[in-house]
Amino acid sequence: MRDPRTRARGLALGLCAAAIAAVMQVQPASAQDAKQASVKPQTASRGVYYVDFRARTAASYGHAFVWYGRADQKQIEVAGLHPASESVIPYILGHVIPVPSETGKSYGDLDDDYLTASYRVYMTEAEAQRVFAYIRRIQATSPLWNAATYNCVAFIQDIARYMGLKVPGNHLLYPEDWVNRLRDLNGGRRYMSSPAVAQASSGKPSASGQKPVAPGYAAAGY
Repeated sequence: MRDPRTRARGLALGLCAAAIAAVMQVQPASAQDAKQASVKPQTASRGVYYVDFRARTAASYGHAFVWYGRADQKQIEVAGLHPASESVIPYILGHVIPVPSETGKSYGDLDDDYLTASYRVYMTEAEAQRVFAYIRRIQATSPLWNAATYNCVAFIQDIARYMGLKVPGNHLLYPEDWVNRLRDLNGGRRYMSSPAVAQASSGKPSASGQKPVAPGYAAAGY
């Protein structure tokens, strides 16, 4: 007959072996979880902020403006230069003399149905603080609009230049052509920081066909 003490020792050894095996399985999983946790914040913090150079249809040449904000939030800030009226008269006069302007959103700026071109550039929080402050500053100090001297394209060109992007240099281009040219000149880079993190552009917006025209001359663009 087997000694009860021998059986007890065997049972204890078996339990120890099972416990060791369980620990060996838990440790790699815990290490992997810790590694993933350490990577996620770094990924999430890269490229959260953006400036999106955009063009849309309008009652005349089209309109150029920017969206800016955080990619992980629904709130969108809009900056764009246009005559400060829904009337056609300031728009017509603005081809001859400077007229009072507005620098916020206009009809159609938030509607992708009117979109004809878009080029988005991401940036760090520190870069965004500087760029967003500049955008708000020129919004506050651009009281006049003129089709020839300082129009909507010239306004967003100043923003692109401040960000260190290569710009077409001709603010008399159609808004759609200017935005597409801006993207081409910068090789489709997606990040403001460094050429090392630039990525290839996906090309022109996927939407195709003729776009509806946003009504109103305050947002007629140019």
